Formats: sequence, structure tokens, C-alpha cells
Amino acid sequence: MTRTPRHSTLLVVSAVLVYAFLYLPLAIVVMYSFNDSRLNAEWVGFTFDWYRKLFENQEMIQAAINSLIIAVVSSAVSTVLGTMAGFALHRYKIRALQILVLTPIAIPEILVGVSLLIFFVMLNLTLGMLSITLAHIAFSMGFVAIVVQSRLSGMDESLTEAARDCGATPWQAFRRVTLPLIMPGVMAGALMAFTLSIDDFVITFFTAGANTTTLPLQIYSMIKIAVTPEVNAISTLLMGLTLCLIIIASKLSPNAFRS
Repeated sequence: MTRTPRHSTLLVVSAVLVYAFLYLPLAIVVMYSFNDSRLNAEWVGFTFDWYRKLFENQEMIQAAINSLIIAVVSSAVSTVLGTMAGFALHRYKIRALQILVLTPIAIPEILVGVSLLIFFVMLNLTLGMLSITLAHIAFSMGFVAIVVQSRLSGMDESLTEAARDCGATPWQAFRRVTLPLIMPGVMAGALMAFTLSIDDFVITFFTAGANTTTLPLQIYSMIKIAVTPEVNAISTLLMGLTLCLIIIASKLSPNAFRS
């Protein structure tokens, strides 16, 4: 059935409105991070002062350091565990295994946060960097598994079989044949896990201790008073980092988000 020009125009207008609704607020945040006024009511002038003050804010810097440490550690562990889980999902078509791996990413984050908080309290684990890191690992591992499984699905299994026929052990075949072939998917999963960790607020809110603050928590504490251009500045930097990581992940594994 051929679309009429009227239908095509309506589709374009609808798409423009939807994307404007999604991205216009982000553009305003970026623009007002350069506003030479402490109030976001109106545009006064262009300045980089808010970025200078941002890097002089020790609480914000410490929160950023905490977020980076947690994101690096959790993404590294999530990548290893998620790669093994993705390989298991691809090799063994067990329904229960799929449910166990994919459930943490299917249920609401607030439920994950509350359940992990209860679990840590039962273990008598002091809430802090360790609890946040463990929570992020549990949440991110499923995303890595999906990306790796998607990459494995597009791999030629005959290459691994040829390696085995040549005398390679299962570990040698995986390390020298399978792993190099799925490495773009593994790297994409690692970048995705890093992005999810450094941006996470809900799960972190429930699993962070009183003396541990991450970047999303610090931003939340600041906007409860007022949304200053300093908040806009850190939001812009965080947005840029997240966007770069997503672009890199999509370039490394173009089919990662189609599984």
C-alpha cells in the first residue's frame, strides 16, 4: 500500500514533535550551562565560569571520582560475568538460565534497589562503595550478556569446530578463535555497563551509605535547592560522556541493540 503525501507529511511532523520533546530539554540544559547568571530564568550572556567553579567544587569532584571508580570496577566485573552468561545462553538453550540472566534488567529498578538493600542488610554489609559496586554488577551483567549473545548468534560456528578438529582444547578454541571474533560485542557490553553504572540513580540511592556520594546523588542533592548553571554544567559533561560511550558501543557492535 502506497502512502499518500499527506500521510508522509503527518509522519514527518509527528517525528519532529516527538524528537523535539525528547531532545529540546537537553539542548536547553546545555545552553544554560553557559549562561552568565545564577538564575535560569533568562539568558544574560555567555560564560565558562560555571565550568571553572564546577572543577573547584571538591564535593562534586569527590562524587565524580567515586562514580568513576564504581563504574570502572563494576563494568570490568560485569563484562567478565556477562560474557560467560552470554556464552552460556548461546550454547545451552535452557529457559531457566535465560530467566535468571535477564530478570534483573526486566524488573523495575526501584524493585532491584529495594531488594538489594534488604539483601545487604541481611548480610550485615555496611552500605558504601562496595554495596553500590555489587548492586551495579548485578544490574549490568544482564545487559552485557544480551550484547555478547547477539554477537555470538552472528558468528560462524564452523570456525570453532575447525579449531577443535586441529587439536585445540575447548579453552584454546575459545581464547584464540571465539573471543577475538566476539571482542567487539564484549567491548560494547563493557561500555554499556560503564554508562549504566555512571548514570544510575535509583539503585545507587538505595544501596549507598550515608558517607558515600556518587555524581547522580550529588546532582540530586543540589537540584533540591535550585537548578543552578553549575548543575547544568555537570549535567552537560555527563551527557557528553554518556553519548560518546553509546556511540562507541554502537560502532563496535551495530547489532547489539537489535537482539
